[in-house]
Amino acid sequence: MTAKANIAVIGTGGTIAGQGEAAVNTSAYACSVLGIDAILDTIPQARALANLRAEQLLQIGSENFDNTHLLAIGRRLSSLLAQDDVDGAVVTHGTDTIEETAYFLHLTLKSAKPVVVVGSMRPPSALSSDAALNLYDAIAVAAHPSSRGLGTLVVANDEIHTARDVVKSNSFKLEAFRSPYGMLGYVIEGQPRYYRSPARAHTLATPWSIDTLSTLPKVDIVYAYGALDRGAVEAIAAGAQGLIYAGTGNGNIAGHLLEPLRDAARRGVRVVRATRTGNGIVLRNGAQPDDEYGWLTVDDQIPPKARILLALALTQSSDARVLQAIFERY
Repeated sequence: MTAKANIAVIGTGGTIAGQGEAAVNTSAYACSVLGIDAILDTIPQARALANLRAEQLLQIGSENFDNTHLLAIGRRLSSLLAQDDVDGAVVTHGTDTIEETAYFLHLTLKSAKPVVVVGSMRPPSALSSDAALNLYDAIAVAAHPSSRGLGTLVVANDEIHTARDVVKSNSFKLEAFRSPYGMLGYVIEGQPRYYRSPARAHTLATPWSIDTLSTLPKVDIVYAYGALDRGAVEAIAAGAQGLIYAGTGNGNIAGHLLEPLRDAARRGVRVVRATRTGNGIVLRNGAQPDDEYGWLTVDDQIPPKARILLALALTQSSDARVLQAIFERY
């Protein structure tokens, strides 16, 4: 009989640790109330999947996470994954920014061992909560040898997604998570079934290691809308090393905002054109003469993940050609 995998389960809070006053409270509830041990107690069946060791690292909603929280989660996971008696890890996490944390781990962890980030759209106390099954599935994925080498994964609603692509696309429905190129596979009866692999470089194939990162450069996001004032762009760009401009359509920029963004680039701020649409590639030198202005384009990444990628890239280089190549590789 094959020995069970040893899986570390790290609690950070979120809806999966929430509690409502009544079972009908599916959207109104207290977040980050239950500890990770209490959550695991709701799924004793998971003990048949793996030997579990749990610890509470954080206990806050993920809307509060900043760079220091990302670094703390990454460092703890790196330490655990380096241990011979740990075969993989699961992180319980709020769904608000789950794709950001997962992508950061996907780029910075130096291990082929499975890492699965999981949350829920309804608290454990709610009718038809997805918390127990999502966590059970996440443990099943982390414990299975077929999950090795795929980078960080996000499990939700019976689906396995790569951290590189997954996006939260609904504020309350159970089927909130999607990937523009499709999920990697399903979890069925406690067994992962994979149908594709991540195409972009990750984990062992990236130049960034959580073990050598102490801080991250300040990268901010500007979200385009019809009445956006140049003063708002100037104020945000003033304190940033990098700026993701979430433009309309194909990264389009209103005429009165061209000059403040060009000024930012002249001052050394790395300006990256992205799209607020949530899908699609922003074509370089398409809507704007990026080469002339010294701007970058995001390829296909959403603005919040582009912020993370640019922050990591800036720890190594500020050269525009190097940074553009990074957006097209990861």
